[in-house]
Amino acid sequence: MNLKSFAADPQKSLGRQFKEAPSILRNDFQRDRDRIIHSGAFRRLEYKTQVFVNHEGDMFRTRLTHSLEVAQIARGISRTLGLHEDLTEAISLAHDLGHTPFGHAGQTALNRCMREYGGFEHNLQSLRIVDSLENDYVNFTGLNLTFETREGILKHCSNKNALKLGEVGKRFIQKTQPSLEAQLVNFADEIAYNHHDIDDGYRSGLVTFDQLKDLSFFNEISLEVKSESPSIKEKQLIKSTIRRMMNIFIMDLCHYSNEQINREKFNCIDDVRNALPMIGLSEDKAKKQQSLKRFLRETLYLHPRVQAMTDNANDVINSIFEKLMQNPGPINTKVQSQSTLAILVSDYIAGMTDRFALQTFEKFCQSKAS
Repeated sequence: MNLKSFAADPQKSLGRQFKEAPSILRNDFQRDRDRIIHSGAFRRLEYKTQVFVNHEGDMFRTRLTHSLEVAQIARGISRTLGLHEDLTEAISLAHDLGHTPFGHAGQTALNRCMREYGGFEHNLQSLRIVDSLENDYVNFTGLNLTFETREGILKHCSNKNALKLGEVGKRFIQKTQPSLEAQLVNFADEIAYNHHDIDDGYRSGLVTFDQLKDLSFFNEISLEVKSESPSIKEKQLIKSTIRRMMNIFIMDLCHYSNEQINREKFNCIDDVRNALPMIGLSEDKAKKQQSLKRFLRETLYLHPRVQAMTDNANDVINSIFEKLMQNPGPINTKVQSQSTLAILVSDYIAGMTDRFALQTFEKFCQSKAS
């Protein structure tokens, strides 16, 4: 691994919350990645929505496949820039652990339910999972990940919440930056979901080829692909166009970020932390990225069929939350305050898969009717 001097280095890690003896075979960032992969929260991502609810079809992306795609993109960028691939992969695989069932609709609903108790944010929930909710180890709570992985998982945070998080929250108060590995995962995430949502949207029938051609960047690239392979079929043309678009964004990200980094002449990771954000897209590609996001919002995320799923998610989450606040029996715990109970209910709901949430909702509705 050809690491640059300013890359995150497991030998110089800011450490774990609980002391552990080092592994003979793996560096600390590899151990983080492996703990994440073997966690229950990671396995549950297989049955959590990306855009389409799990039972809508077997071929649509889930939070698990999305996380794997982010990790693949991020590792490639990390290698190109001379950063630590194992840390990049660990952050990528953990970045969506805190997502509720039913994707963003579920988060919105749970945040509304938790309004009186501090709200809900999946980013904070991801950190909460690796810090305390995963509980399979004897000598510590959570997964006891390194500081560098934990800071990468925590992409954004209010000052109010940051004050409660100790060292990992300080950068939001002090306005410093995380590692370059953490910075690049944010962009790999956007590149992955923007392009793969086009693919899922097309295969679902909610986004048509004619609509895609109205997106100037897509149309420009698809014409290039078509001119090179005149007999290409529509499905192949769309797949090839998406791949080429992704490659263009990734190449631009690597080139632009490398220029930014070289201009600063960093010597160590502390230089990175005290600088402005270094990972990014050129102005032209940033605009194209925004136009792609607008297109997906207007044609896919606000589509009546997706909105119907959103409405259903609201009903399911609201009903489960209300029922568990009245009768927390399934959580099997005794609590002293409504606020503490609400947090436990929120943890329970956020950890549900789409399927389990629907089964729980049906059980509660049947009990209401009886």
